[in-house]
Amino acid sequence: MTPPSLPQSVGRPPGDAYPRRAGVLVLPAAPASVGMARRYVRESLGEWGASQEWCDNAVLVTSELVTNALTHTASERIVCRLRIADGLLHIEVEDQNRGWTLPERRQPEPDDQGGRGLLLVGVLSSDWGVRDSADGSRRIVWAVLPPEGAEPA
Repeated sequence: MTPPSLPQSVGRPPGDAYPRRAGVLVLPAAPASVGMARRYVRESLGEWGASQEWCDNAVLVTSELVTNALTHTASERIVCRLRIADGLLHIEVEDQNRGWTLPERRQPEPDDQGGRGLLLVGVLSSDWGVRDSADGSRRIVWAVLPPEGAEPA
């Protein structure tokens, strides 16, 4: 017996211009992982048909979040998640919650070598934040990019 075919709209609410897409990449906590995360985001969004600008913004946000996880935690692995839902791009970078402080936006001096990553994330995202996993063993820094062509909030 042949199973009935499902309607094409399953998994996609009416009026949603974007199919729901998601992906996960587990990385070692090593400097090379920043480049691997960038390639993963670029390739995934390219396969999903995202615009060049959206892709470039997502690559930069992901790069900053992964770099922060590497720099400010003692994690052995980092998990990068992408999800498009309702026209928004959700980016999450999860570490093993071994950092000494919570990520926060800083005001670097003009000559400071670092401290601008979360400023960039804030400019390119419509929202971002930090939360712990349900069991508290992992920390997730997340960002939401506005719909393609829209200005961040």
